[in-house]
Amino acid sequence: MMFTPVNLITGFLGSGKTTLLQRLLADPALADTAVLINEFGEVGLDHHLLERIDDTMVLLPSGCLCCTIRGELSEAIKDLLSKRERGVVPPFRRLVVESTGLADPFPILSTIQADPVLKHHFRLGNVITTVDAVNGLKRAESIKQVAVADRLVLTKTDLAPDSEALVAEIRRLNPDAPLWRAAEQDIAAAALFDDAIHSPLRAFPAAPDSPHGAVHSFALTFEGALDWTMFGIWLTMLLNRHGDRVLRVKGILNVEGSATPVAVHGVQHLVHPPVHMAAWPDDDRRSRLVFIVDGLSRHSIERSLSAFLTVERIAA
Repeated sequence: MMFTPVNLITGFLGSGKTTLLQRLLADPALADTAVLINEFGEVGLDHHLLERIDDTMVLLPSGCLCCTIRGELSEAIKDLLSKRERGVVPPFRRLVVESTGLADPFPILSTIQADPVLKHHFRLGNVITTVDAVNGLKRAESIKQVAVADRLVLTKTDLAPDSEALVAEIRRLNPDAPLWRAAEQDIAAAALFDDAIHSPLRAFPAAPDSPHGAVHSFALTFEGALDWTMFGIWLTMLLNRHGDRVLRVKGILNVEGSATPVAVHGVQHLVHPPVHMAAWPDDDRRSRLVFIVDGLSRHSIERSLSAFLTVERIAA
């Protein structure tokens, strides 16, 4: 069964989410995509070129389906699913949700896995976060939105050309997500919405705490093959206890019995299904994990995982 990925576009108020979406909707790569947004009018669609399906849905000339969110997100997605199954709307293989500027990304993402109907038809895709180069990261919401991102788009760089300090801060919060500068670069929808999580990971050095407080990133590496069951138990326990503070974990693992690495990716309490990669990205066969955390120390996480790995080796 093919699951439809749900991608999230998030970012703080005024950071350029709607402007980015406006650009993306003209891209032929979104022809088989459905987009859930708050209001059509905010996106500035050319109403003379639209095919209206009902009072909440329009079909763009590119084939992309735009839908208004009314009420709960889960109900909006179920309505869209029902219309797809009944042939009322064209088939779509991707769903994009634009969040409100004050939204915490986690409840939106958890909707997909928590709803008993949705989790049988949809899966988590990637998170795209817009960052305002003029206003930076002044609010806790914007910091979390950056931390959980799989793709980052820096906006308004034409109004704030000296953005290197902001980029450095973004990289302290999220060292490995690809970053685009919206004012200076073409942004292809195919690149933003490619939610493959097994892109090669570099072994990032530990990053210092950001000036905003305790949100920071660090990387851990481990020699030798890991026992997948023991690692799974450890990760489950970590997220059950500290999921609200583990904003993101991503890595590739050298797993016993597997000739190729296994990619893992989680956002707070949510963990994507592991992916068996086709090959190692380089000659390094160590397991590599990148954490973005809020108020948790590198030492405590490293010590905890090392203890599990030691127990596994003793038991063997």
